[in-house]
Amino acid sequence: MLQVPKLTIIMPVYNTAQYLPRAFDALLKQVNKAFKLIVVDDGSTDNSVEVAQSYASRFPYFKLIQKENGGPSDARNVGIKYIDTPYVTFHDGDDWVDPGYTAFFINAFEEHPNVNLVSCGYWIDYPDKKERVIGHPEGGFLTRGETYIKLTNVFGSPMKGYSWNKAYKTAIINKYHLRFDCDISLLEDQIFNVKYTSVARGVYYTQKPYYHYWQRKGSIIHQPNFKKVADNFRGNYRVWHKIIKTIMKDREEEKMRKKLNRSALRDSEAQ
Repeated sequence: MLQVPKLTIIMPVYNTAQYLPRAFDALLKQVNKAFKLIVVDDGSTDNSVEVAQSYASRFPYFKLIQKENGGPSDARNVGIKYIDTPYVTFHDGDDWVDPGYTAFFINAFEEHPNVNLVSCGYWIDYPDKKERVIGHPEGGFLTRGETYIKLTNVFGSPMKGYSWNKAYKTAIINKYHLRFDCDISLLEDQIFNVKYTSVARGVYYTQKPYYHYWQRKGSIIHQPNFKKVADNFRGNYRVWHKIIKTIMKDREEEKMRKKLNRSALRDSEAQ
């Protein structure tokens, strides 16, 4: 009997045919199979589509979307339109995950119903040297301010702003129409996470690794160019503008709560 899917995995794909079998095989080994896989091919010119189609029948819930090339953010945004599960995460086509990946996200949300964002640890894997776990063992619940520090890598936080080691509540993404910025090639994940955190309190995280972040020379992040320098400045501006704006709003709301509490106390004493 098929499990009712609770988590959607959106996988943007662009010319990663040689890595897709590793990614798909790892997802087929998940302990908790209550997930849907949405593969968004972003105009690949290799045989990524054919590889994805060859795996379609092996997943209980699998959808392949083909679109013209628009970048990973655009591919994720297309995938978001098709989410019909309570939770969602993102998975790059050249990476892979451990068997407990989906179980961790689903269990964390179900065991902590007030949590709106869940984050796990990860390995960095290399083609020519041994993989390494990022960060040291830690975990627990975070306030909004603490989450911002973790997301923006202040003080060398290992969580960082990636979207592939995090899971989100679909209802919040839909309510606030959250999407990835498509006009920027750096920090788009971090911008999305900061926007999400600005409207959703309650974060649970662990540095126990479940995700393998593959370091390949052909990936966008490893291709230096002048646009990346400009995008880095633009991305950081958007991140910190949103953080400062949210912090100021939180402070004003806290002042108002204290004022209302003092007023209510005076009224009760006057009676």
